[in-house]
Amino acid sequence: MLTFEESQEALTEIADNLPAAIFDRLNGGILLLPDTVRDPKYSGLFILGQYHVEPLGFGRYITLHYGSVKEVYGHLPPGAFRRKLEETLRHELVHHIESLAGDRSLEIKDAIQLGQYTQRRKLRLQRDTGRDGAAGGGGQ
Repeated sequence: MLTFEESQEALTEIADNLPAAIFDRLNGGILLLPDTVRDPKYSGLFILGQYHVEPLGFGRYITLHYGSVKEVYGHLPPGAFRRKLEETLRHELVHHIESLAGDRSLEIKDAIQLGQYTQRRKLRLQRDTGRDGAAGGGGQ
C-alpha cells in the first residue's frame, strides 16, 4: 500500500506520463481526496473515483477517493496499489474523453456491470436465506 502522500506523488507521475491532449478541458484537474465513499444505491460498494462535469462550478474534474482505494486494495504491496490507482485514473479519464466526444459507452458498461453485481448479490442472498428471501431457514 502507499500512503496518501505517496499516492499523490504516484498520480502526478502517472499523469505526467500520459499525453497532454488527454487533459484537454479537464480544467478542474485530478484531485486525490482522503475520504472513503460508498454508494448507497449499490449495497455500499466503495467508489474509487468519479468524473465530474459541473458547468456552473469547477467544470470538468476527476476525484479519486484514497480512503476507498485503501479499503479495497490496502492489502496490496506498493507497486500493485499504484497500478490500481493508475487503473482508476485511466478509467475516469476514459469517462472524460467520452464526455467530450458525446459518447456514453463506458458509462453504459459501468451501469451494466453494476446491474450484474446487484443481480448476483440478490441471488446469493436468496440462496443464503432461503428461496423466498426470508431470513433463517437455510433453503430446503
